[in-house]
Amino acid sequence: MPLLNAHSWAKRDTEESLPWYALQVRTRYERVVADHLGGMGYEWFLPLTRDRKRWSDRIKEVAVPLFPGYLFCRFDVQNRLPILKTPGVLHVVGYNRQPISVDEAEIAAIQTLVASGVPNQPCSFVEIGDRVRIAAGPLRGLEGILVESRGQHKFVLSVTLLQRSVAVELDSLSVVPCCGEVAGVREASRELQQVAV
Repeated sequence: MPLLNAHSWAKRDTEESLPWYALQVRTRYERVVADHLGGMGYEWFLPLTRDRKRWSDRIKEVAVPLFPGYLFCRFDVQNRLPILKTPGVLHVVGYNRQPISVDEAEIAAIQTLVASGVPNQPCSFVEIGDRVRIAAGPLRGLEGILVESRGQHKFVLSVTLLQRSVAVELDSLSVVPCCGEVAGVREASRELQQVAV
């Protein structure tokens, strides 16, 4: 079962010019909201991941939202009332009551990750750090942040607006620095700080 859920409609060519927005929805209503949006003709994206759930008699792997309480939708922000009236939708994510669109590249990266089938897990949002690009494998070309957790290298994709991230465990040999100059400047800055101390 693919974990990428998105609807495309006859209007897709015009919809692709519309930006993606993050919708905050009631917990456990992500799929219900997605079905309503699809019924109204909107293109939506609800990234899912696999999680192990334990019951008294068994352990089962189930598909759960990658960002619980959120899903993404393309729409004209000036005509958002139908979206806000959708059962389960709390609001469009933004700042100071002003909706902010999600970066198209971040949505594309999450879609690529989910479609690849590479095991992943939600993680806490990572502030700006060393950006890297994956050089090989099914995620080749994606840019993100490389972090280390318990001796394992992980590649982190972030949705800045939601301040949510997804971590993928990978071989550190498959990543290359994104911006060599920035990394060099940052390293020189660290060396100067050490000398000053």
